[in-house]
Amino acid sequence: MTSITTIPWWLPDVAAEEREAVGRVIDSNYLNEGDVTAEFERRFAETVGAAHAVATTSGTAAIFLALAGLGIGAGDEVIVPDVTFIATANAVTLTGATPVLVDVDPDTLNIGVAAAERAITSRTKALVPVHVSGRAAAMLQILDLGRRHGIAVVEDAAEALLSRSGGKYLGTFGSAGCFSFSPNKTITTGQGGIVVTDDGALAVRLRELKDQGRPVRGTGGNDIHAVLGFNFKLTNLQAAVGVAQLRKLKARVAHLQDIYRWYVAGLEAVPQVRVLPFDVDAGEAPQWVDALAADRDALVEHLRREDMHCRPFWYPIHTQQPYRLPDGGFPISTRLMKDALWLPSALQLGPTEVRLVCETMRRFYGDRS
Repeated sequence: MTSITTIPWWLPDVAAEEREAVGRVIDSNYLNEGDVTAEFERRFAETVGAAHAVATTSGTAAIFLALAGLGIGAGDEVIVPDVTFIATANAVTLTGATPVLVDVDPDTLNIGVAAAERAITSRTKALVPVHVSGRAAAMLQILDLGRRHGIAVVEDAAEALLSRSGGKYLGTFGSAGCFSFSPNKTITTGQGGIVVTDDGALAVRLRELKDQGRPVRGTGGNDIHAVLGFNFKLTNLQAAVGVAQLRKLKARVAHLQDIYRWYVAGLEAVPQVRVLPFDVDAGEAPQWVDALAADRDALVEHLRREDMHCRPFWYPIHTQQPYRLPDGGFPISTRLMKDALWLPSALQLGPTEVRLVCETMRRFYGDRS
């Protein structure tokens, strides 16, 4: 690089608005979950067009609560794609149910619908499609699969905030949709998550599960705890950051869509790299730009030496010790994950930085050929 500026894979973007919002919560002297969290939930539900939103401590907790709220537990099976962050499977395990891993679609890296149908048994109670990098899973087929077999669909939309398919926001197709606000997401609350649903009864159960069995905020004293619940509350401090970040969401999504367009144009003539598809003109929103690249590990190291930072994809879940299974059941994820990576996609990048990354990648492959 001719510039000394680091090109990051991702960086959180917080500023004066977030600091001022947190300061107001501190001045109020009410730091626990309260009115600011309720405001964040209302604003989020309105943003994605859902009837209810229930904030929680993480995206993992959101998936757990959605499944538990639907009555899923010990003895049940839940179908999960092999290509996702391990949190998706861990959330199933937290309910006491068994995650059943299935292979993915080679064009999208999302759950393979035929593979999911083959995995359904009499114990299958739910299916968790993951919208990898914000790319829509085949939701109409998945919902049809759920209806035909009588199983719930809970969307892992952790990477898909404000990404649309068929004019509808991802996370609002199934019984529930789950989002994450960790620092590497389009908006962040540090840690945090949320469940959206149009089912009023499920929303009540989610609130009971997240707050010690109470459907509404209690006193901590002589409250009634009619059902079992836990503690997965999102504090006013975190929610204040979230409210401030929501105001920036649409602009951020538009910028991420532009970053994708710049990469597609810049890498079009590089046959060793396949930028995975997003229909950004129809409303799909990349959380990050992902690609399949020949000699991926060498490419990542080369870019790192140029102070350009990528992130290799997750190992397939079936290769991780808690869920280890033979590769033979997962030919697509086994073959493709060694080539998959996320390109630098930080909100702070402009066309100049993306052009530099593309030029460096072209030189890398040109030198090797």
